[in-house]
Amino acid sequence: MTAATTPPRTTTMPQGRDLAVILGSLMLAMLLAALDQTIVSTALPTIVSDLGGLNHLSWVVTAYLLASTASTPLWGKLGDQYGRKRLFQTSIVIFLVGSALCGLARNMPELIAFRALQGLGGGGLMVLVVAIVGDVVPPRRRGRYQGLFGAVFGVSSVCGPLLGGWFVDNLSWRWVFYVNLPVGALALAAVAAVLRDPAERHRHRIDYLGIALIVGWSVGLVLVTTWGGTRYAWSSPQVITLAVVSLVLVVAWVAVERRAAEPVMPPRLFADPVFSLGAAISFVVGFAMFGALTFLPIFLQVVRGVSPTLSGVHLLPMMLGMLVASIGSGQLISHTGRYKVFPVVGTPLVAIALFLLSRMDETSSTLSMSLRFALLGFGIGLVMQVLVIAVQNTVSYEDLGAATSGVTFFRQIGGSFGVAVFGSVFSSRLADDMREVARALPPGFDPAAVEGNAGVLRQLPPDVAGRVLHAYAQSIDAVFLWAVPVAAVAFVLTWFLREQPLRATSQTRDYGEGFGAAPTVRSSRYEIERALSELMRRDGRAQEVYARLGRLAGVDLPAGSMWALCRIARDGSVTGAELAERAGVPPEWGRPCVDRLVDAGYVARADGVLTITPEGRAAAGHLVEARREGLARHLAGWSPQDHPELTELLTRLAAESLGDEADGKAVYHGERPLAPS
Repeated sequence: MTAATTPPRTTTMPQGRDLAVILGSLMLAMLLAALDQTIVSTALPTIVSDLGGLNHLSWVVTAYLLASTASTPLWGKLGDQYGRKRLFQTSIVIFLVGSALCGLARNMPELIAFRALQGLGGGGLMVLVVAIVGDVVPPRRRGRYQGLFGAVFGVSSVCGPLLGGWFVDNLSWRWVFYVNLPVGALALAAVAAVLRDPAERHRHRIDYLGIALIVGWSVGLVLVTTWGGTRYAWSSPQVITLAVVSLVLVVAWVAVERRAAEPVMPPRLFADPVFSLGAAISFVVGFAMFGALTFLPIFLQVVRGVSPTLSGVHLLPMMLGMLVASIGSGQLISHTGRYKVFPVVGTPLVAIALFLLSRMDETSSTLSMSLRFALLGFGIGLVMQVLVIAVQNTVSYEDLGAATSGVTFFRQIGGSFGVAVFGSVFSSRLADDMREVARALPPGFDPAAVEGNAGVLRQLPPDVAGRVLHAYAQSIDAVFLWAVPVAAVAFVLTWFLREQPLRATSQTRDYGEGFGAAPTVRSSRYEIERALSELMRRDGRAQEVYARLGRLAGVDLPAGSMWALCRIARDGSVTGAELAERAGVPPEWGRPCVDRLVDAGYVARADGVLTITPEGRAAAGHLVEARREGLARHLAGWSPQDHPELTELLTRLAAESLGDEADGKAVYHGERPLAPS
């Protein structure tokens, strides 16, 4: 074959039970990391009641989000450079150590510090799982596994709050973290036993300074929003100094990224209006989603007095609304090619839902709350996945991976700021409201005790407790009311989002992005591989694909003969029994197809061994070239001819997708004789 039809690289990929064990372990690891962004929400009120420090509550969530988001670029590059298996095992160990320490925490500062450690490991789990899937599953088959990993995000989104409440009610809040230990240990053992690192390595110039500056300015700005107006006045030297230092770090980060060989986020991306708008809107989505997930359980458990488990049940309408809207919008975008309408509709729904949440009080009915929660989730679901699609549809190939990672990065940063701002508003408003009810408190009762621990409400007379509950309700209402103008700004921004004809690769859905809990670090090559894998999966039945390629390549053979030709060309020579085994059929079923190849001079048969002839290799090359041209049409707008990496990818995918064993089973079972002997 010519250079354009080089046989696929010979890589040893796990098969059968080994592949199932690896994929199961990867799904468990991803489930743990995704769950820990939502499972803690319904346990937070109980944690605060046990450890105190309600004014530090937001940092239990923020520490995990910031650590996982900031560490993902580092894990991704180190995995490429030094091998993913060892790095993946390290990230599991860090995550499990952090989980154990969180369960042992004696006070809020300890818990916050251990949550940051846990987030550091969680960031590695998120990014390395995606990379390892690419190592163990051939691109031709990768599309069929996308839905499985998307389902992991769906399960974590729906079950996280519910599981967190169940553990609190039936065991202890500490089991929210301890549950990770046996599951993580199982994943660690399975990975150690079965996973093998590929020999291929990619050298990187890691942007350590850029990563450190991201951590610096993001933590600094979150501290400003957390401390401003609560611990310190907004005009205090501490807050002003911290804000100035954070802005200086932002400027330094931009300067460093301009000079970095492999920047975490190329500054040129911000010159693209679609990316800039997408990042801004994604920030707001994270702001609303994580802020709501953190403070709605407090409202439900403290103000409404429901159990932690029931508070998780109350949140189900929100999570289900998000999943339904995300999946539905993805389906509609694939069929219509239109995507701008979804954020234009979704952002005002988020604003309306936040306003309605700000009108809740201790007398609100379960039905009215459920409808408000569902509306918020539905609005978020309409926006989240669409932003990734819009950005991927406009940026150049070089920036495809960075742009995808950038949108999810700003969603996570938005979540960190959302939780911090919501916490600051809540603490400030609660302190003001508690001063008004302080006169009704029993003599010697410290109002600060109620502010820091809602559990002491049980010690108050019913009428006084009612006034305190109303103060809590008003404080949480203020949180959602302050978020309304933020969502309104996002709505205005959506009108400036430019809609372009949808590329074929942008019509493939990544449900992990749509469900939205994970930061990602992906290369442009990975994004194209993922999209092409999904598009190949939609090609239709194997017989139809081979028949179509035969017509394009001028090879007049049945589908079964063409599969056998490509398989023999890949192997060079193979026995008839081995060929039948790869196709999953008895030798006599495929013998007529092989006879056609021998009669045409494409294959020589001697002593049961089938060997490709020069004529057969040329015919197989024509089929591969036809396949390659078909894949290239999916990349219209990406200019494969200008990117050697894309050209090599198309050639490899075309060669690997013909003569595939799974195709052989489909082809031969479709052409199976009526009465085989």
